Amino acid sequence: MQFTIVTGLSGAGKTQVMRFMEDVGCFCIDNLPPVLIPQLASMFVSVNGKYDKVAFAIDSRVGDMIGELLDNIKILRENGYEYKLVFVDARDEVLVKRYKETRRHHPISSELGLLDSIRKEREMLSKIYQEADVVIDTSDYTLEELSKKLRHIYTEENGDDFSINVMSFGFKYGIPLDADLVFDVRCFANPFYVDELKDKTGNDQEVRDYVMNTKTAKKFVDKLINMIKFLLPLYIEEGKTTLTIAIGCTGGKHRSVTMANVLAEELQGYSINLIHRDILRGK
Repeated sequence: MQFTIVTGLSGAGKTQVMRFMEDVGCFCIDNLPPVLIPQLASMFVSVNGKYDKVAFAIDSRVGDMIGELLDNIKILRENGYEYKLVFVDARDEVLVKRYKETRRHHPISSELGLLDSIRKEREMLSKIYQEADVVIDTSDYTLEELSKKLRHIYTEENGDDFSINVMSFGFKYGIPLDADLVFDVRCFANPFYVDELKDKTGNDQEVRDYVMNTKTAKKFVDKLINMIKFLLPLYIEEGKTTLTIAIGCTGGKHRSVTMANVLAEELQGYSINLIHRDILRGK
């Protein structure tokens, strides 16, 4: 179980950070009173691994309770929970500009204006800033650059969280709507027309041997794997967290299943989710 506590200056980009955390599989809770951190942490741990990554966003919207944040984080440490405190920051002039553009109200009111509100909040959060495990200054980041920065931080310490769905399907049932890459393997010999193979699937060795027993099929697999391995680092660099590769034949039982199995085996080292969408259709 990994906990991430996201805090920082209002307008600095905590919402974008939390969206990123959600995209990489975190269960996210926003605007949480600090006193609830230990109780929720205990609850999440007690459900036997249902949640392995949780992120809490806590900031000055909770008012004076923000001063209790470090004490409650200390309880996490004393209980042996793994956590990271992330502080999102930005320069005063950048925060002023962002508030002027969005026309939102700052959570810290001041009769002296917006800049004074920002400075009061910075002072309120100064001790938390000093204790942060990670400080991200978003002043000069675009949303894309912030995403890349977060991915670099996250994958550097937690391993690559990029996942690949390898899916077989039958064209007669429609192309998967969520596919990023689609490959048609209907050009290869069809085991459906072989009596002893018709009722088997690409998960059976006899069918796999039949489909792969040509130089053309082996060459196709080699070229497919080389292309996918070339593309994966580009998708990761672009900030994509999940890639769905769909391989289709007519019914989704023989050729596509075989090719999907071979591809999944060759991509070991990544987080692979192998799906045979239509393998049970028609039974």
